[in-house]
Amino acid sequence: MTEWKNCTISDLGNIIGGATPSTKNPTYYDGGEIPWITPKDLADFQGRYISHGKRNITEAGLRSCSAQMLPAHTILFSSRAPIGYIAIAANSVCTNQGFKSVIPNDNTDYLFLYYLMKYYKHVIEGMGSGTTFKEVSAATMRGIKVRVPKEKRDQHRIAAFLSALDDKIEINNQINKNLEQQAQSIYEEFLSNHQTFPVTIGDIVLMANTGADAIQKAPIVDYDTGIRCVRVGDLSNQRPVYEWGFTKVTSEIFKRYQLHKDDIVVTRTASLGLNQLIGEDLNAVYNNGLIRISINDDIVYPLIVYRQFQTKDYRNYISRITGETSVRPNMKINYLLKYKFEILEKAEQTELVHIIQPLFEAQERNTSENLLLLSLRDALLPKLMTGELDVSDLNF
Repeated sequence: MTEWKNCTISDLGNIIGGATPSTKNPTYYDGGEIPWITPKDLADFQGRYISHGKRNITEAGLRSCSAQMLPAHTILFSSRAPIGYIAIAANSVCTNQGFKSVIPNDNTDYLFLYYLMKYYKHVIEGMGSGTTFKEVSAATMRGIKVRVPKEKRDQHRIAAFLSALDDKIEINNQINKNLEQQAQSIYEEFLSNHQTFPVTIGDIVLMANTGADAIQKAPIVDYDTGIRCVRVGDLSNQRPVYEWGFTKVTSEIFKRYQLHKDDIVVTRTASLGLNQLIGEDLNAVYNNGLIRISINDDIVYPLIVYRQFQTKDYRNYISRITGETSVRPNMKINYLLKYKFEILEKAEQTELVHIIQPLFEAQERNTSENLLLLSLRDALLPKLMTGELDVSDLNF
């Protein structure tokens, strides 16, 4: 049986706070080659290993704030605004002041430490303090008590068990990206080789409307209500349905805004024009940052419209809104309805859909499998991290 010991996080590694170079000095960023990670980068990130953020900094920027380079396999933990985003550094990186990162020592398996931090995340979050925003100090982080296997090899067994599930999830995500690229290439090539005629979105929709008011009708809540709500951030971060937030709505609001098979939702604020085809009836609604359109499939198949929404022509049309205003862009429904594009005759649409529908269905199956894998991982995490399940006889 695995032997366990009580210790603190500081017994497992060196805790390093981040720093911030002057944002008023662009030379600290322009042309920089050092990966600079912020909590926002982790909020937008999917996966375990992160190699870089949206900005790099220069050597001068690094010196200006006395930031420390963190080696590969450091566990990055956001300690403010907000607390609790976790990732593993895939290579040497720097972080801003929003982190308390942990460099594992020689007796600590880095993957185990990653899952341990995930397990204790809510404990750490509860230790945040501050009036403007909550933050976990380095001293607090160092003193947090945890329980871990004494031997590194037992830590590795536990981490490998959980990591195998995450590996499969990441493989499925990569497969889905490849399937998406294949489907789009087939669509655009097919269109270029056949005769088409023009329509507008207004010509082919049965219904188009914005979603429920995010504050009054569809607020996001921190407990499971059985009903989810898709927001702009979910589409911009490509979150699957099972990662959308839960919402509390009346039966009347749910009936009015429920997402059904073959609906297409399109973002209308912040990041304009992002879209998703709904593959099945969902226990989910959409908020007022999105437009839902229902397609008249007597004219065109919804999958065809969705594929058109991934073209450069569509993106160029949407991007005009941003260029026409200096304030935060906001797309009206009528602007989307005026978008003109070319469609095939129905018989040729049917031929095309027969080719690309299996690719879409494969993506949906991978997404459904990921939901099961995530549920299994989240169920196993507390059992493995407390020793309830012993893996000492397993070889990884």
